[in-house]
Amino acid sequence: MKKLHPKSLLVGFLLALGLVALIVGGAAADRILGFKFLDRFLTSGSLRLDQRIVTEESVVTDVAEKVSPSVVTVSAKSPRRQVIGFNLFGGFTSRVEGGTPQDIGTGFIVSGDGLIVTNKHVVSGNLEYKVITKDGKEHEIKSVSRDPANDIAVIKIDASGLTPVELGSSDNLKVGQFVIAIGTALGEFRHTVTTGVISGLGRGITAGSALEGYVEELDNMIQTDAAINPGNSGGPLLNSAGQVIGINVAIVQGAQNIGFAIPVNVVKDALNQYKQSGGFPQKAYLGVEYQMVSREAALLNSVPEGAYVVNVVSGSPAEKAGIKVEDIVTKMDGQKIESKSGGLAKLISKKKAGDVVSLDIWRDGETINLQVTLSEFSQ
Repeated sequence: MKKLHPKSLLVGFLLALGLVALIVGGAAADRILGFKFLDRFLTSGSLRLDQRIVTEESVVTDVAEKVSPSVVTVSAKSPRRQVIGFNLFGGFTSRVEGGTPQDIGTGFIVSGDGLIVTNKHVVSGNLEYKVITKDGKEHEIKSVSRDPANDIAVIKIDASGLTPVELGSSDNLKVGQFVIAIGTALGEFRHTVTTGVISGLGRGITAGSALEGYVEELDNMIQTDAAINPGNSGGPLLNSAGQVIGINVAIVQGAQNIGFAIPVNVVKDALNQYKQSGGFPQKAYLGVEYQMVSREAALLNSVPEGAYVVNVVSGSPAEKAGIKVEDIVTKMDGQKIESKSGGLAKLISKKKAGDVVSLDIWRDGETINLQVTLSEFSQ
């Protein structure tokens, strides 16, 4: 038998020792520093996929567990009223409507002493509102402050020891970023969790109805495909760290997986204003209901483009200034009123209560000018 030379034994020993050191060092780097050096050799592709799926699931469950205690349901109760009707057999029917609380929206806690953020349209009516926390406790609303410039409202309830959300930033959001929404879907299913991505940024949407004289244009919205349903309004849109990056505000009727959220930086600005002054400045008010006359409709009917007045509110600044039904408001302070630029409501939204505006009115084939002093809008 051939004997190994001592030098060969030494070389073999050193090589074996180096291999062991490489394996041990790689394992340490993998666990301590996060380098995945050994994963290529010690795990299969299917195992890595499973690990990624488990990680994504744990993100959602962790965020839901962390944030759900800070998400609340907003309910409303309309006054009871008796409705009289008739049936096919000539008899009268009578039924009582209202008086039963109904979940209508969502909100989230921003301070331990009972400050809650939701959408303005969730609490815009003259109804009896309550807030229901995750533990099922009902809280009477002490006050509601509505931001006239945005679809944001701040609710105050009498409570302490609440768990506030963590407000993130909407400065560096990216299309494709993973998001999570929590809310009272369809006004029935509380704390529903849905997931998706940011589908678009900087979107502009129009909410409200020009026919009712109230149109609100919301700019720089976050678009998401996370399921947002009626009842989700006012709820948080969250990143994977559980930080609020937006407040869910609207869906597109008839569309699939298209929802919108107000960027959280707008919410933070509104909160700072609320905390400094205890409320928000009131929105300017004219007091007309109108329909916009488009350029095409104006040409077909030989009338000017503008806001066609269908109703003048009694006692409003519009009535006091002499605006009449069937007038067409064509200009405000010399600026044309056009559908593409948001109409009359858009121009009024830039004013404040007490401002005097100059309106050009087309009436019976002639143009007249009226001076109107805008008042506060009482919601």
